Amino acid sequence: MNKIEIEKNLPEINIKFNEKLSNYTFTKVGGSADVLAFPKNEDELQKIVKFANQIDEPFLVLGNASNLIIRDGGVRGFVILLEEMNSIEVDGYSIEASAGAILKDVTYVALENSLTGFEFACGIPGSIGGAVYMNAGAYGGEIANILSSCKVMTHAGEILTIEAEDMKFGYRHTVLQDQDYICLSAKFDLSAGDYKEIKSEMERLTHLRELKQPLEYPSCGSVFKRPEGHFAGKLIQDAGVQGHRIGGVEVSNKHAGFMVNVDSGTASDYVNLIAYVQEKVFESSGIHLETEVKILGDDIKL
Repeated sequence: MNKIEIEKNLPEINIKFNEKLSNYTFTKVGGSADVLAFPKNEDELQKIVKFANQIDEPFLVLGNASNLIIRDGGVRGFVILLEEMNSIEVDGYSIEASAGAILKDVTYVALENSLTGFEFACGIPGSIGGAVYMNAGAYGGEIANILSSCKVMTHAGEILTIEAEDMKFGYRHTVLQDQDYICLSAKFDLSAGDYKEIKSEMERLTHLRELKQPLEYPSCGSVFKRPEGHFAGKLIQDAGVQGHRIGGVEVSNKHAGFMVNVDSGTASDYVNLIAYVQEKVFESSGIHLETEVKILGDDIKL
């Protein structure tokens, strides 16, 4: 792509060229983006999307790059990080948050306003956009339980509002995946609660997460979806592959559902370890583990 043309057409937008995505991903792996853009608002995002379409270049929109693996060959075209679109507003019992707002931050805004219903998300390491896209959940709660509406952008740059009843919520699934919509912001309906009780529940869930999850290492979070009637971590343990390492990435000894970057691992290490675990679990149980984590980008061309 022509750097001068991009800077001429998108002069007000923070843009980096040939930027390593490993600087931004939770796994600390991933090749370079041809163009990495940081829009500050919906208008800037819309300009990038329409310009990319105009010059026939692909674009990939990310929240805060938590529950994903970027391959070592990087991403062609535009990668758009929404981390600067992070406003959080309270209106009575409702909270409206932009796609780049961090889930944990939103849960603390709810706490400060004594609003209950968002406690389950206090330790999920993701953005609002990613959480809505995936219908993120933990400890018996999920986004579907509290979402009122979601503002999205189509790949043509059109802005729409989707009401909760039209979201097609499922396990780690929403209509945003079906239509490839970009989440811009979301509105959540919460309830009045007791500050001390909300704080106590958030502390309890945070303690559980710290006990059970390998937060001390870079990771992509939960790798596999929960098979119906089973737990992915238990299936992995039963298959005897907990602790198995490929390159610098291993199945966590603390929680078998996580894969951690313990020694300068690569995206290829992650992808190969995922395939290995899937194979061994299938041999052991006859169950095929589906990935929850998104694997994006190109392999390195030899």
